[in-house]
Amino acid sequence: MSDQQSTVIEPGSEVIMHFALKLEDGTIADSTDGTEPLRFVMGDGTLIQGLELALYGLKAGDRQTLLIGPDVAFGARDEEAIHDMPRSEFPADMDLEPGLIIGFSTPAGDEVPGAVVDLSESTVTVDFNHPLAGHEISFSVEIVGVTAPSPA
Repeated sequence: MSDQQSTVIEPGSEVIMHFALKLEDGTIADSTDGTEPLRFVMGDGTLIQGLELALYGLKAGDRQTLLIGPDVAFGARDEEAIHDMPRSEFPADMDLEPGLIIGFSTPAGDEVPGAVVDLSESTVTVDFNHPLAGHEISFSVEIVGVTAPSPA
């Protein structure tokens, strides 16, 4: 058995995997189906912590599907993250419509996405919740390869 097949996932491991994220109704939110597997280092921020926790201890060849609640996945929906903004704050030539995702800059200079959920002549309602917030997620993985963390 090769080292990559017997090495278990731990903090700092390089992981190669196929995955699918599904919502409660079976809608696929994200997947590597038909593409190259995802390659990342545990703890590098590629996956949210709740998804990383589901991988610890797995090794190449392992497959599993877990249901992950909103509190561990993408958080609960926060009604305070929905804001009515004056339409005048948007460019006049911007074609605003529900579902449009717009990048906004925070006072700290960070870029955050917001989804237009409603609009009127004077206001635009923007939802800054993560699109998967409030959902129980089915997280299916097939681990293709694991490399042990490099000694620091």
